[in-house]
Amino acid sequence: MSKMASHIVGYPRMDPKRELKFALESFWDGKSSAEDLQNVSADLRSSIWKQMSQAGIKYIPSNTFSYYDQVLDTTAMLGAVPPRFNWNGGEIGFDVYFSMARGNASVPAMEMTKWFDTNYHFIVPELGPDVKFSYASHKAVTEYKEAKGHGVETVPVLIGPVSYLLLSKPAWGVEKTFSVLSLLPKILPIYKEVVSELKAAGASWIQFDEPLLVTDLDSHKLQAFSEAYAELESTLSGLNVLVETYFADVPAEAFQTLTSLKGVTAYGFDLVRGTKTLELIKSGFPAGKYLFAGVVDGRNIWANDLAASLSVLRGLEGVVGKDKLVVSTSCSLLHTAVDLVNENKLDDEIKSWLAFAAQKVVEVNALAKALAGQKDEGFFSANAAAQASRKSSSRVTNEAVQKAAAALRGSDHRRATNVSARLDAQQKKLNLPILPTTTIGSFPQTIELRRVRREYKAKKISEEEYVASIKEEINKVVKLQEELDIDVLVHGEPERNDMVEYFGEQLSGFAFTANGWVQSYGSRCVKPPIIYGDVSRPKAMTVFWSSLAQSMTARPMKGMLTGPVTILNWSFVRNDQPRHETCYQIALAIKDEVEDLEKAGINVIQIDEAALREGLPLRKSEHAFYLDWAVHSFRITNCGIQDTTQIHTHMCYSNFNDIIHSIIDMDADVITIENSRSNENLLSVFREGVQYDAAIGPGVYDIHSPRIPSTEEIVDKIYEMLTVPETNILWVNPDCGLKTRKYTEVKPALSNMVAATKLLRTQLTVPRRLEGSFLSHCASIFEQTKAFLSYYLFE
Repeated sequence: MSKMASHIVGYPRMDPKRELKFALESFWDGKSSAEDLQNVSADLRSSIWKQMSQAGIKYIPSNTFSYYDQVLDTTAMLGAVPPRFNWNGGEIGFDVYFSMARGNASVPAMEMTKWFDTNYHFIVPELGPDVKFSYASHKAVTEYKEAKGHGVETVPVLIGPVSYLLLSKPAWGVEKTFSVLSLLPKILPIYKEVVSELKAAGASWIQFDEPLLVTDLDSHKLQAFSEAYAELESTLSGLNVLVETYFADVPAEAFQTLTSLKGVTAYGFDLVRGTKTLELIKSGFPAGKYLFAGVVDGRNIWANDLAASLSVLRGLEGVVGKDKLVVSTSCSLLHTAVDLVNENKLDDEIKSWLAFAAQKVVEVNALAKALAGQKDEGFFSANAAAQASRKSSSRVTNEAVQKAAAALRGSDHRRATNVSARLDAQQKKLNLPILPTTTIGSFPQTIELRRVRREYKAKKISEEEYVASIKEEINKVVKLQEELDIDVLVHGEPERNDMVEYFGEQLSGFAFTANGWVQSYGSRCVKPPIIYGDVSRPKAMTVFWSSLAQSMTARPMKGMLTGPVTILNWSFVRNDQPRHETCYQIALAIKDEVEDLEKAGINVIQIDEAALREGLPLRKSEHAFYLDWAVHSFRITNCGIQDTTQIHTHMCYSNFNDIIHSIIDMDADVITIENSRSNENLLSVFREGVQYDAAIGPGVYDIHSPRIPSTEEIVDKIYEMLTVPETNILWVNPDCGLKTRKYTEVKPALSNMVAATKLLRTQLTVPRRLEGSFLSHCASIFEQTKAFLSYYLFE
């Protein structure tokens, strides 16, 4: 069977049953061997390649599978292992690879941050002038040969050399001003080795992912692309070379650079999020080159409007030529759910509106066949009927919600009093010590707890039995926190499966999958809700559990909510109205919940906005509009409460320094924030003189690693924070929720955190609130802490 010109940028590693997740966790726990893990992975890869081949895809990717992360795979390929992992050369094995990803008993993991504006996380390379690069992982070649052994010809995918460097950061101890691009001449010889081996193995196509080309790049960075591919040109000779971009428009200058790269025969563009790129293609696509047109959305779950896509493709045929146009996905399908076939929770109407990764593969092939004159009329007409049904369905629109959201215009929804006055009022009510301790929300989700939730959902246990089990778990968590002497408690969230899904299940306008898993990082998967219609809150969602938990203790109990921007950014969002309109609807629903919690006597309410930063558009010109509506949405949630109610927010893995003024504009009373893996990058913004009047809790230890930090290590972290001027009140907390950890890790880590806090409290005589000169107080703190630490750590 001759295959039409169809291509998939990349495919999910996690199958719908999450076999890879369970195989990884079993291996990490020492319950299975490396060979067991390799066998599960080989079966997964083989089934994916065969599935795409049978669906008629011509250009099938290989090397998009990963045991943890594709950027970490590239770090392994280049032998760029940070010295702390004691790698002694040779092929990198699981031991070093997973230590880089997760840390080990003696050293912390590498930093993890968001992959562009998605909810996927990558492991950030740590580079410096002394890195000795070497070809240390032959994975790309091995997997190409593996596919060939199954009779499937693939396109090996590599992260391009320039994007790899631009995604990295200077290693610990290396000057921040170090230019990572200066390492280009050192890594290109390894790329040449990989390409030469792939050629020798029989590869005819190779794909370089260069997604940095969609961002704002200066001429120096764009020049690096030209230099890199000029250097690779002779090695690439005889191969078809695709440079793939995704997630946004390619700016005009970058488009010029990209389409002039030496040795490159094909260019891939995201034409879903990058519609402006169409104009650039129409006005100046190089003759004789292939265009890989990403018209099928790799980041959402809506069925493609096949008629509209076919129209776009036919327009492009006239520009690039019939034999040079390839139908593709907008980006890797890694960011969408795997297969709609496994869904038994969704009703037929909503299901007809959707396409997961497996269905998107079929859509790509259907479009390629239609272009080639073999249109499947039945498939196209069923698709047109589903599109029409979604537009006209009464389930999608709620007039009252539309009206309430429209009424928000004209106010900025700020609390009446400034944050300094509010903090004073809150302190009078809460009476917290200096350096108050708290956790971020969730506590470990044990096998027993998951069983209870599963059985309740399956109606195998009664509501009374379920409530009794959850109540017992909350009581256990409350008692543990009291024993540890934590100041502001959480209920541990035992009733919650996921911080977004839990709320979505109680809001109208949401639908849920049974197996719509998407990889977040490593073995961690999330099941994003689907927002298909207008959003409202039929009844209170968390008040019962928060009130119950507060009745168990005299200490403040945090009400725990997920913020509107995070619910939006961690869901599959309707694409038939602007995202900000959907966000305002969610904000109004959360506002109702905040006010109900306050009425129920909850004095501290945390509204997590973990995903605020990741929704930031990739181009600076679009930042202001996004940040304006995102921050406004957060303020809507808590604009109507009393000064004495303390609003916390939490943010995780992202680079916040460039949006710090928007974070200040959120006007939360306390912000807890990821800090431990980022080597205190976050704190540098306060050292640079940004005035932040609210309280802040930069995480003192990394919860994504199983290692337990010592008291000394945490003292050191808190000391770092205390030396930062312009910070009013400092909170002490872990980086993130504790859901994925075991109690054997959580208890000693929190115990050490509290012990470190108490040690520092005994040394600090500063007033609870800083009045007068900030600098003199900070100098006083600095001197006291320095004297204490030199004695405590070194005597």
